[in-house]
This record gives sequence, structure tokens and C-alpha cells, in this order.
Amino acid sequence: MFMTQTSEIVSGFSTEDFNTFLQSRNEPAWLQEARRQAWEVCERLPMPSRNDEEWRRTDIRLFHLDRFSLPQTSSQDVNVPPGLLVAGISLAGRAVSLNSQNVLCELNPKYAKLGVLFGNLDEMVSEHGELIRPHLMTNAWKTDYDKFSALHAAAWSGGTLLYVPKGVVVDEPLHILSALDDGQADFGHTLVILEEGAEATLLAETDSLNADCTGLHVGGVELLVGQGASLRYVNLQNWAKKVWHFAHQKAVVQRDGRLQWTIGALGARLAKVNQHVSLVGEGADAQVNGVMFTEGKQHMCYNTLQHHQAPNTRSDLLYKDAMQDHSQLVWRGMIKVDREAQQTNGYQRNDNLLLSEHARADSIPGLEIEADDVRCTHGATAGRVDDEQVFYCRCRGLTRQEAIRMIVAGFFQQVFDRITIESVRDALGQVIGRRIREYD
Repeated sequence: MFMTQTSEIVSGFSTEDFNTFLQSRNEPAWLQEARRQAWEVCERLPMPSRNDEEWRRTDIRLFHLDRFSLPQTSSQDVNVPPGLLVAGISLAGRAVSLNSQNVLCELNPKYAKLGVLFGNLDEMVSEHGELIRPHLMTNAWKTDYDKFSALHAAAWSGGTLLYVPKGVVVDEPLHILSALDDGQADFGHTLVILEEGAEATLLAETDSLNADCTGLHVGGVELLVGQGASLRYVNLQNWAKKVWHFAHQKAVVQRDGRLQWTIGALGARLAKVNQHVSLVGEGADAQVNGVMFTEGKQHMCYNTLQHHQAPNTRSDLLYKDAMQDHSQLVWRGMIKVDREAQQTNGYQRNDNLLLSEHARADSIPGLEIEADDVRCTHGATAGRVDDEQVFYCRCRGLTRQEAIRMIVAGFFQQVFDRITIESVRDALGQVIGRRIREYD
């Protein structure tokens, strides 16, 4: 825990409020103009509804944007949690934001001497505009995708930049923590740029200051993996259960680039996330791992896209989900192969474990293939805990709850085995284990 700053509120999301937000920021003219254009798109687009195919199973009629507001910085002492993913590991750097405002940025000097940039994107766009401008919301962002993508493009704040120059290896993880106080909004944007042959590991997580916090997150992530570069990116979403979570996240992987992207989705009242990977260079490779656990009346919807745009590319997606009480999980996955992307190898799988007769899982895998020399497969399963497995465990002295906790841990183990960072495996396992309750 440490003391930091929070923010005051600019009331509402009117054009006047947006102009006040712009005037409060010291930014280059090109960025201010890009924000204005995005705001015009945002005003033009309607709020998503269940008439839209992508939102058919996600009902946001109880969400009211006007209950939240755009943030501005003001000083106030607040305790920020340290995060779950970094216990006992040495970090190359860390960045902390609260209510969409950066409050701490640190980078080991030995990496700074190699040209690595890590820290406050709000400041970096002014200090390193020539480097950032060609990448920020260009190849990995579609402003008019929906109202939330446009709103984020117009009002992002408190973002983080990681830039690793050609051939530089950052051999210790970097860590980002985004926190929310009650009633606040987070519009943080993460931009990662790895040049040719660069390597890095980035751990990013979210948290609320207490379990009863309400809040809004409209976030964005851009992962740009250069030729022959390698990125391990872990994203743990652990907002309080009253937070509305909307995010657009995309990776672009160049020739012979490697990406391992692991997500843990545990928090939020409602989460609607678009997670896209584009393999744009020959030999590009992406592994996407997902662990999701819901309880109460939580609703999560993850739309994934593995887009093969070049020959001889590979993608491998594995999502493991467990849900209890009256919660619901929706996964819509698509492998898309362009005509020129011959010899593609694409795989996706989504497994669901129902820990309550009232929980629900919707798995919708899909293939869209235009090439004729490919190997693409997909699958999805859903089922309850096997009573014979529970009986077997209880015969060996375990209680029913202990047995279920062990079975759930085994269910997720296939994903945990893919995670090469011990602290991440332990954190995910412990958080899920604490939430499992006995059921009939």
C-alpha cells in the first residue's frame, strides 16, 4: 500500500464536458484533433443493443453512461492495493494509475540506458510524439467499431507506454496496475511497441479500492509485435462486482513474431471485451490463454478473433471458464483466414464448467476461411462437476467443498501449464480457489 492521488469529476459526457476535458490536457495538436474526430464518431453512434449480433446475449439496458463522468486530476491521499501478480518477483518497472490518472512510474535505469521507454502515456505523447504518433490508434484500433471504441479514442487518459527498441531484451517483467475508487471511471490505454527482435514481459492488472466500489472502465490495449520480436502479455481483470467493464484489445504480430497473451477475468458486474489478434507477417505465431471465473449475477462476454493475414502463420487459443450461482459467460470466437494466408494453422477451444444448475455458458466458435491450404479446428464443451469425481475425493477424506475446489483446479490446470510465470499461476489459482463455494 502507498499514498497517491485521486481525481475530481467533470460532470457528464456532453460536448461541453468533453471540451472541458480537452482544455485540461497539455497535448500536441495532432492528438487533440484525433480526439475531436473520435468524439464526433461517438456522438453519431448509438449505444449497442441486443438487436446487434455481437450484443444479442449481453443486455446493457441497466447501464447508464450519465451516472459516470470524465476525470480530471486533483490531490488526495488514497491507499492503492499492490496487485496480485508480482508477489516475490523482481520487476524491470512498474506503473500505477488511479481513476484514470497516472500516479507512479518507475523503470530500472539499466533498461532506460538501452532506450526502453515505460510509463505515463499522457506525458510520452508530448515527449516522444514522433515515435508514438504512427502507432497510436492506427493499425490496431478501429474508432468506429462501436460507441465504446469511439468514446475511448476520444477520452482515453492515464495510459501506459512500453517501447522496446530493436534487439533489446527486457529480461524482467514490467507491471501495470489500474485501480478505481467508488463511482469513478477508468479510460486507461495501453500501447506496447516491440521493434524487430525485441523481447519483453508485461503484467497488467486491474483492481478496485474496496469490494463495494461502483465504477466504469472503457479501456483499450494495442500490442504491436515487430519482426522476430517476442511478447508475453498477462492481463488480469479483477474489478469489484459493481464495475461496468468495456474494452477493445488488439495485437498485431509481424513476420516471425511471437505473442503469448494470457487473460484472467474474475471481476466486474458486466464485462464486454473484444480481444483480437492479427497475424500480418509470414511465420507469425500467437498463443492466447484465458481463465474466467464468475459468481453471483456476473455477466461476461468475450469476443475473440484470430485473423490470419499472411502465409504460414499459427494461432492457438484455449479458454477455460467456470461459473457458479446465477452468473453467465458468453464466448464468441472466430478464426478468420484471408485468401493469401495459405498453410495457416489455427486452433481454438472453449471449455466451460458449471458449478450451479442456474449458471449459463454460451460458446459460439466459428471459422471464416478463404484459403484452400489450411488446418483450422475449433471446439467447445460445457458440463457440471462429475459426481463420481467428488465421491472419489471424499472417500479419501476431503470435504465436498475441498473436493470441488480440487476438481476445479484440475480443470484449469491445462491453461496454468501454459503460463511460464509462477507468480501469475499462483495468483490465479489462489483467487479462484477462495471463491469456490459448495453447491448441490
